Amino acid sequence: MTEQERILQLRSQLHEHNHRYYVLNQPIISDQEFDLMMHELQDLEVLHPELYDANSPTMRVGSDVTKEFKQVSHKYPMLSLANTYNEQDVAEWYSQVSRGLEGEPFEVCCEMKYDGLSISLTYEHGRLVRAVTRGDGVHGDDVTANVKTIRSVPLVLQPGLGWPEEFEIRGEILMPWESFNRLNAEREEIGEQPFANPRNAASGTLKSQDSRVVAERGLDAYLYYLLVPQETEKEGASHYSLLEQARRWGFKISDGMRVAHSLQEVYDYIKYWDTERKLLPVATDGIVLKVNSMRQQQHLGYTAKSPRWAIAYKFKAERVCTRLLEVTYQVGRTGAITPVANMETVQLAGTRVHRATLNNEDFIRSFNLHEGDWVYVEKGGEIIPKIVGVDESRRDPLAQPVRFITHCPECGAELHRVEGEAAHYCPNDTGCPPQIKGRIEHFIARKAMNIDSLGPETVDAYYERGLIENIADLYTLTPEQLNYEGNREKSARKIVAAIEQSKQVPFERVVFALGIRMVGEQTAKILARHFKSIEALRTATVEQLTEVDGVGEIIAVNIVKYFRDEKNAAIVDRLIDYGLQMHISDEQQVQHGTALEGMSIVISGVFTQHSRDEYKDIIERNGGKNVGSISKNTSFILAGDNMGPSKLEKAQKLGIRIMSEEEFLHLIQ
Repeated sequence: MTEQERILQLRSQLHEHNHRYYVLNQPIISDQEFDLMMHELQDLEVLHPELYDANSPTMRVGSDVTKEFKQVSHKYPMLSLANTYNEQDVAEWYSQVSRGLEGEPFEVCCEMKYDGLSISLTYEHGRLVRAVTRGDGVHGDDVTANVKTIRSVPLVLQPGLGWPEEFEIRGEILMPWESFNRLNAEREEIGEQPFANPRNAASGTLKSQDSRVVAERGLDAYLYYLLVPQETEKEGASHYSLLEQARRWGFKISDGMRVAHSLQEVYDYIKYWDTERKLLPVATDGIVLKVNSMRQQQHLGYTAKSPRWAIAYKFKAERVCTRLLEVTYQVGRTGAITPVANMETVQLAGTRVHRATLNNEDFIRSFNLHEGDWVYVEKGGEIIPKIVGVDESRRDPLAQPVRFITHCPECGAELHRVEGEAAHYCPNDTGCPPQIKGRIEHFIARKAMNIDSLGPETVDAYYERGLIENIADLYTLTPEQLNYEGNREKSARKIVAAIEQSKQVPFERVVFALGIRMVGEQTAKILARHFKSIEALRTATVEQLTEVDGVGEIIAVNIVKYFRDEKNAAIVDRLIDYGLQMHISDEQQVQHGTALEGMSIVISGVFTQHSRDEYKDIIERNGGKNVGSISKNTSFILAGDNMGPSKLEKAQKLGIRIMSEEEFLHLIQ
């Protein structure tokens, strides 16, 4: 391949990877691989100026701009940082800075590089007026409404703290691991593809058209650069002191920020955080090094794409090479087919790994994966094993490409792929064993029908014995059927009693328990309270469903398809006959009052007069909002016995009122 052909190839590949990373949020190569390709292209373009192209990937910053948000011009360009992956490059940058400052002593402010979405926040008269994504560095998306839902972003600054009338502060929007894990569990529960990592989840959330979705997902924000010309131009102004000032104004600034006075201190900082970062509540992918003096920053200036006074050091993900043994396919509760790479067992980041998800057919094709290939494996976010490359030099010349299956491995039905979606689905939702058992397991779950005497193993055993083929069959079980071995009478009667008790579960949880694709717990509650009965819900049209706040067209179509299926309709008829709650009770339809209007309430501890779920319902019916964690915006904590010590300590630290069960009940009367 000639150098000219290689330039054209690199441009094409980098444009594709830019699109996957910034627009689709579906990267298929690591940051390091991307940067190596970019550096190679830059070097080749220097050697061949006759091949100049204004649209080359080297001529611009990747964009995350969408057409769905208003685009705003940045007052000051948001440039990207040059990346490095080794100490030698850090030393070279350090020397360049020293030469640029003509030997003048300088300090380096060392910070964590958070793996999220860059944001610019503008404040006027102490109020947040605009939040804009980095976009292409010159223009970004106005996501102010969504950012205002992030609790760590101050909307109004406290007076008397010395903040200027107008300023800009930049940082990163993140999804903490706790929120990420909770969100993926919820997505898997309703049959949606889980996010690959917290960065993708944060990006997808911030670009949501519904700010309520953003509020529910628990995003966070760390700020790392303050733009106040009148402050930065003061004698002795430093990056570190400005951020400490911003911290006093109420902004969330990293506690891990340190000032290094030598190259060795920079190395010590990198070495420390290479391991300690794994204990942080948010994802990080490196270290950012900035010349501390604002005067020296201005003196060093910028290149066309990045500041000379800053550089990003990226941590290397641990990578191993192992042999692909075979690709198998799993069928989820909703029929989604997930390919899995089964590999020779290998040690990776402290654990033994022998399996890795391959996501979907497009993912397999992107690697041109062949049977028996030697594959490179990393841990995504250092948690989930993922294939990141193939060593084609070790490929058997006779090896065949991995072909995605065309029929369900469990029931043999021909697979379908919905236009615009990456996953293949088995359409035989009422006859495919994993789907049937998955739906039953979902139906009996705590947040659904709460039949806690049953579990996945029991469901599997009953299915194999032919006792249950769908969720309605649960209500035909007898103690005699379950006590087939003659020594489980007590357990059998307990299970049947729990199934009978589930008939008292409220209608909104019955809707959730049905397992309609993409109808989660909150959506089920909204549907139940809007339509009030199963008859009204099952006869609703797509148009009527999309009129409900929080129900989009895709969810509406899934609901209509579910009830139009003859087998599903028959199951629902049986559930009605068996006496499940199929309408909102009179008590639920009455909002008791507005005593808790606008309040955010945390529940903690064990109660005597009502269960935790009952108290959550009482809070909502009195205008309040249930929240899971304590913050300065918490109105009060409804505390029972054995309240967690960490919550108690945090409440006392923030001055949050702790209310007893008796005080709460008196309040809402």
